[in-house]
Amino acid sequence: MPRRGVATGAAIALLATLTACLGAGSAPATTATHSAPHALGFSDEAEVVMGTLKAPPTGAFLARIRSGEMGGVLFLGNGWLTRSKVRHITAQLQQAACTRGEPLLIALDQEGGIVKRLSYAPPTESPADMVNPVDAHAQASATAAALRQAGVSIDFAPVVDTPGPAGNFEGSRVFSDSPAWNADMAKAFVRGLQENGIAATAKHFPGLGLASGNTDHGQITIGASKAKIEPGLLPFQAAVKAGIKLVMVSTAIYPHLDASRVPAAFSSTIINGILRQQLGFKGVTVTDSLTAPAADAIPHAATKAMLAGSDLLIWGAESAAEQGYATLVADATGSAALRTRLAQASGRIRALKTWLTAHGGPSCS
Repeated sequence: MPRRGVATGAAIALLATLTACLGAGSAPATTATHSAPHALGFSDEAEVVMGTLKAPPTGAFLARIRSGEMGGVLFLGNGWLTRSKVRHITAQLQQAACTRGEPLLIALDQEGGIVKRLSYAPPTESPADMVNPVDAHAQASATAAALRQAGVSIDFAPVVDTPGPAGNFEGSRVFSDSPAWNADMAKAFVRGLQENGIAATAKHFPGLGLASGNTDHGQITIGASKAKIEPGLLPFQAAVKAGIKLVMVSTAIYPHLDASRVPAAFSSTIINGILRQQLGFKGVTVTDSLTAPAADAIPHAATKAMLAGSDLLIWGAESAAEQGYATLVADATGSAALRTRLAQASGRIRALKTWLTAHGGPSCS
């Protein structure tokens, strides 16, 4: 056993043109009128934004949900200690959303081991300690049951990055240093979650296994050649073939995959070229945190990530999420291309919500 440790050509051209215009941090020019919100009450800008919670929601946070300023909520931190507390909060959030007629996505990182937002819930093992695909499937199935009881619909797991022989900063968060083993474990974990109504997320595309450090703490460039990076794509490909609903795109820079040296979450070459065209992924792409140093340094980051092919945007702080929504609203007012991308992204997100509801997830009916 290994050591465990899309759019048409014309639309693409239009997006590429606008992305070039945004180049040095300028905002899109005001040339068009912003489209009206959907009848259900969430605009496309809101649908792609996840608000951030590290504690029970304030009245102001709930008011923002009721006014249709976010399509989902991300729980951060490991302070969510009791079943009753979490269930009460998710019910509050959905009640606020349903005044607009449509449920929220509610997500968290429940990987097992050192990353478990719900400390009381499975997985009871870290990924590195899951002994085989049968174990991984069982751990994921138990996790799904606990998340559904808590009112959570998305698990930002599994981590399917493949570290080099010397390991890397992720430690026990990864299954193994073998791409083939990770592929088998990824398929099992994804199926265990999604067979039980929880949407799984493969992360961090196209892989952080060769990263020198955590992208949340610094700007990371992975200078490995394409030939060295490509084996690490195998677990992502396996997850896609297993029907995974989301893929999280990293904020590391991969100069041998995209010579423009933008972080992956801002790279159409990586998202549309490799993930969607090469691997065939058709679900929702989600950014890693846009408060990471490499992303936070980019003006109009929400807009540029969206234009590059990111569908769902997350931040590590609620103030940043609120500002991201405001940026999208302002930029979309003057950009037909951005409005087109927002509509495409929100369409994928609504399809995900439909799948979740059909599998026992949240509904406002």
